[in-house]
Amino acid sequence: MEKKILDTDQKALEINLNESLYGTFAEIGAGQEVARIFFKVGAAAGTIAKTMSAYDKIYSDEIYGVEPSGRYVCESRLYKMLDHEYGLLEERLKEHRPESNFFVFADTVAAINYHKTIKGNGWLGVRFQLSPHDRPNDLVIHVRMLDRDNQQQQSAIGILGVNLLYACYEFRDDPDAMVKSLMDGLHGRVVIDLIRLTGPDFTHVDNRYLSLLLVKHGLTEVAIFGPDGQSMHGSEFLYRKALMVVRGNYRPPTLVSLDVIRSSFAQFKAEEEVDADRAYIMTELTLDNLMVDGEIRQDDFLNRADLLCAMGQTVIISNCRNHQRLINYLEDFRITKLGLVIGVRELLEIVNEKFYQNRDGRLLVAFGELFTRNIQIFAYPALREGSGELMTGSNLPVPEGIRFLYRYLIDSEHIVEVVNFNRELLHIMPQNVLHMIQSGEPGWEEMLPANLADLVKQKRMFGYRNQKVES
Repeated sequence: MEKKILDTDQKALEINLNESLYGTFAEIGAGQEVARIFFKVGAAAGTIAKTMSAYDKIYSDEIYGVEPSGRYVCESRLYKMLDHEYGLLEERLKEHRPESNFFVFADTVAAINYHKTIKGNGWLGVRFQLSPHDRPNDLVIHVRMLDRDNQQQQSAIGILGVNLLYACYEFRDDPDAMVKSLMDGLHGRVVIDLIRLTGPDFTHVDNRYLSLLLVKHGLTEVAIFGPDGQSMHGSEFLYRKALMVVRGNYRPPTLVSLDVIRSSFAQFKAEEEVDADRAYIMTELTLDNLMVDGEIRQDDFLNRADLLCAMGQTVIISNCRNHQRLINYLEDFRITKLGLVIGVRELLEIVNEKFYQNRDGRLLVAFGELFTRNIQIFAYPALREGSGELMTGSNLPVPEGIRFLYRYLIDSEHIVEVVNFNRELLHIMPQNVLHMIQSGEPGWEEMLPANLADLVKQKRMFGYRNQKVES
């Protein structure tokens, strides 16, 4: 049976009536909206040890320490709040409440301002015990608010905070339900684009999979994790940086994948407008590319994630089949230069699609949305099927009606060809490599970086079978 979704007040009351839970609410920036709900529903005396809000920056710095970045709505601020408040709980109450499961709810939020120059975003987290005397766990999220009114955004933070604390206890054994429940009562009002669940009770939970669930269930269009497998947020490392994104299916990453990343990023960093020391590259997995036989499988996704992490890649998971949606998401980080690496076959598909869908006079608008001032497409070449002829950005067989516009994009360097690629690798096709892995055919190992080939065998990825023995 499907579990009934409780409204916000019911969730808060359930927590208040749970005699084992006791904790602190510390909120900065959008009022004490979360604590207010717990007070409103009644029985809060059995749940709340303290509520606290330090609006003044000097007070806040005295309590939680100074932020070197000068930013107060940031990941590090949230963790300082959790550290400080949880430490006080244990120091002051551990001996007096030996059977309590302690928790700290904390948030640092910037709601929309009067002039609408701040859109509204924040960091929310819970540090919580599942058993008395055990070490605590952390559930942390980042949220972007979509309401266009300050009071509505404050209300949304209140609902989200209740959902977050409720999920820690009610859905601790069901990550899928935990993620989906965060949006209860909030659909269309917030975007949750980071989730991180850590601690002794959740060592079995892979945060890369939680990031996938955020995208899969529509809480966000984009989530990011780093080479260490931990969730990341672009605001913490991408602001005013140059970024290159390499989209692919990476099933599995081959020597060609490695060459695409190597050659395109070297070329990107050499661009006049790019500061090489402030440039990042990320690989992108879209939901479309993660589909296998009409579904997204956890094991298949984690296989690809393991291999990309082994390559040292920071990974974007997105529901952005259209590159424009990814570009829109990245706008908030004020990327100084964005490079999109696209194989020439995919580039031809994009050009054809925009041409045939916009022959009603919107053609220039459609291309203008993608080819803006600080965006450059890097076209990686391929061999034409059935021949050894090289297909590049310059000789793509684009439709006659768009050749003049396409030539302009080449000449103006909105589209540039990737140079210094390894032509000897272009015969490697990922689907052929995958078939060889699954059928036990020999020779596929030479088409992957050695460490990735070893991982495929060790973890038996993608249905790996031992090589066939010739009779």
